[in-house]
Amino acid sequence: MNNELSLNIDGIYYNNLDVEGFSQMLKDPSYCYKFYWLEAIVKLISRDIVQTSFNDIIDEMICNAWYTVLEFHVHLSGFLLGEPRDALELAVIKLQELSELRSDADAVIIRNQIRKYDNELREYKNRLTRNVPYRALSGFFDNAKQNVDWGRTGALIKYAQLLNESTPLPYVIGDTAGLKREVTFSSEWIKLIKDNTVSILGWIQFEKVKWLQSNNPEVPSLVYKLAPMDEKMRKLNHVRDLWELILEQQPIIDVFKGTPIEKGKYDIDHFIPWSFVMNDELWNLMPMDSSLNSAKSNKLPDWNRFFGKFAYNQFILYGMINNDSNPHIRSSFEKCYKDNLHSIWANQELYRRGNSKTEFYNILEKNMQPVYDSARRQGYLVW
Repeated sequence: MNNELSLNIDGIYYNNLDVEGFSQMLKDPSYCYKFYWLEAIVKLISRDIVQTSFNDIIDEMICNAWYTVLEFHVHLSGFLLGEPRDALELAVIKLQELSELRSDADAVIIRNQIRKYDNELREYKNRLTRNVPYRALSGFFDNAKQNVDWGRTGALIKYAQLLNESTPLPYVIGDTAGLKREVTFSSEWIKLIKDNTVSILGWIQFEKVKWLQSNNPEVPSLVYKLAPMDEKMRKLNHVRDLWELILEQQPIIDVFKGTPIEKGKYDIDHFIPWSFVMNDELWNLMPMDSSLNSAKSNKLPDWNRFFGKFAYNQFILYGMINNDSNPHIRSSFEKCYKDNLHSIWANQELYRRGNSKTEFYNILEKNMQPVYDSARRQGYLVW
């Protein structure tokens, strides 16, 4: 199969199913929700669903897009006249406004809220059904060498039903109107999809990441922003050890409270939120009062109010790691190389010996402010 999808398909699948047509299901998307449509179908099939409806597939799509849109502020298909283009993104945002659910709400809770606010979401749901359910089958239509009138939904449904009699399609669409329109999965495709679920979902994710990156060119580490991340990925132990040693020798003033950091009562946190940068680079980390961490959450500190104070603490750290009378602090800093010192500019410029305070501030600012500004444009709130 092309388009980066490679399946281990036995002779039965190959002889009876149009695998090439399946590989074209994500071809030439106009909106990101095409990826979420197919992903939802695969996940429903993996849960032994044989027949469903447009409405239930869209509910699954909303659940699958929820975390990406709300936690990471990733835009699914760019903007048009100041508003997100993608109806799926708009549905997620609307539901969050109505329900006030957290970005890490689980799928069961999200589905309950979708049902509660069904009327308010209907406009977006209807938009999601206009083209994708039919366009996703275009590869199968092309391989059958038939001209299709894409402007006539009824004719498309009849043609798909007829084609399905000779060449099984992954699904056929029923005749019920609106969001209750039936979607019935082929028993032969159910077997193939269940046997290859991991490979198919991996292919969908790969294609989705390529699309999302092109629509969010300023967003770093987008591949990690499609689902909740394991907290074990956070690598802060060596950074905390370094700040512990510094606190033993010199008071550090909390960037936000303006009072000395108390040992044992602080967290190591990111100035620019982790959910945007998706790394634990030392230049973006600071000790802060534990009581403020949840309030800050993934918001951006006000740059004009807080960057100077943040940079001052970073310069204290810089001075102590380059002070030859503190070899244990230098050693602790070097232990950060594995997990917290990957940025080339930081290693080549920021932490080199000999920077004056002004030079250090300028290097830090010229590299951090563009990242900060990108996060603002992406929709991160200021704290």
